[in-house]
Amino acid sequence: MKTFQKPLTSAEEAEYIRLLREGNEKEARMAKDVLIERNLRLVAHIAKKYQNVDEDMEDLISIGCIGLIKAVDTFDAGKGRLATYACRCIDNELLMFIRSKKKTSREVSYFEPIGQDKEGNEIHLVDVIEQQQPDIVEGLEHERNCKKLFLLLQECLTDREREILILRYGLNGRQEATQSEIGALLGISRSYVSRIEKKALQKLRQNFGI
Repeated sequence: MKTFQKPLTSAEEAEYIRLLREGNEKEARMAKDVLIERNLRLVAHIAKKYQNVDEDMEDLISIGCIGLIKAVDTFDAGKGRLATYACRCIDNELLMFIRSKKKTSREVSYFEPIGQDKEGNEIHLVDVIEQQQPDIVEGLEHERNCKKLFLLLQECLTDREREILILRYGLNGRQEATQSEIGALLGISRSYVSRIEKKALQKLRQNFGI
């Protein structure tokens, strides 16, 4: 790992920030370079927090440096030390980078090969999507089953059982919740929520004919 220069003292930092804001073009450029170079140790320190995200440390430091440069460019000297402000900028830049990488890794290209047909030609995801046509009969059957399910929710379950299934599976436009979240909301244990959920599902299966 590269050896970084020591941080600036408060007085040194104040002087270089003054030159950056008030000096001529040459002085401002020099001051900016110094402020960046003398805070690289801070970038490396923050980047270490993310060394378990399966990214190369040098890449993390490079991204962190972008945050540091933004911090130097936008820092207001009347709001404390540059390092404090830079920490937030560096951290934000690294978080945005990691979130972007995770999002990209989850995306699947429509043109990515997913197999071959009988003749050995590659089949792409987009081919399958384009070939899928709406099945009217299947759609009507799904609609009928949904209506039957919501009717059974009212007729076969207790109020507590119905409430837990609605919360658990995000019915009636609700957000899906875990058993622990439901337990906390209703003031009961997670295991008790699990037992009620299983009992309620069993009732629905029996009455649905599954």
